[in-house]
Amino acid sequence: MQKVYIYKGFERFWHWSQAALIFFLALTGFEVHGSFSLFGYEQAVESHRFAAWMLLTLIAFSIFWHFTTGEWKQYIPTFSKLQAQIRYYTLGIFKGEPHPTRKSVRNKLNPLQALTYLGFKLVMAPLLVITGLVYMYYRSIDANDMVIVSDIPLNVIAFLHTLGAYLILMFAIIHIYMTTTGETPTSNIKAMLTGYENLEEDEPEENLYESEFSDIPKK
Repeated sequence: MQKVYIYKGFERFWHWSQAALIFFLALTGFEVHGSFSLFGYEQAVESHRFAAWMLLTLIAFSIFWHFTTGEWKQYIPTFSKLQAQIRYYTLGIFKGEPHPTRKSVRNKLNPLQALTYLGFKLVMAPLLVITGLVYMYYRSIDANDMVIVSDIPLNVIAFLHTLGAYLILMFAIIHIYMTTTGETPTSNIKAMLTGYENLEEDEPEENLYESEFSDIPKK
């Protein structure tokens, strides 16, 4: 095993800031829906709106970072070991079987993680953001006194926004559980705090060559 700097500074900042904002938005959002009373309705609405704009700003910076650093390639799904990965999480992990894939700086996500995170970025997050903006500006008036949003029933927008919130909360809960399946129950969390993680050391190419042809008599 070798200690590798795998998670960059902005990546860790973005990860923890996004997590904090998601849970705060869930807290204030459910209060707006009348599930409980903590801040008070008006304060919950204002806090929810402020946190939403903070999340949108963070998303904008993260999109820029992903494309300028090439980290977006981490989310390209592959199906070569997807079945093996699913079997590992549903059965093999409880039998102490080895992980079917190896993490590296170039491949931080296994096939199932890449597919799941891609769904988060292309389906769940856009659903929540778009319906949230429509909800926020429902029946807003522009300079020409034209209603921007009026044809879509408000209850449909509210349902879709709530659906997106539940999907992201489910994703967050599963994500928290999956962090405990590393080398130790806290190793993945520690890696996202420090940036460093213990990874299997790659065998040098010359050693691989020698081991492959070790049976051939040397001259």
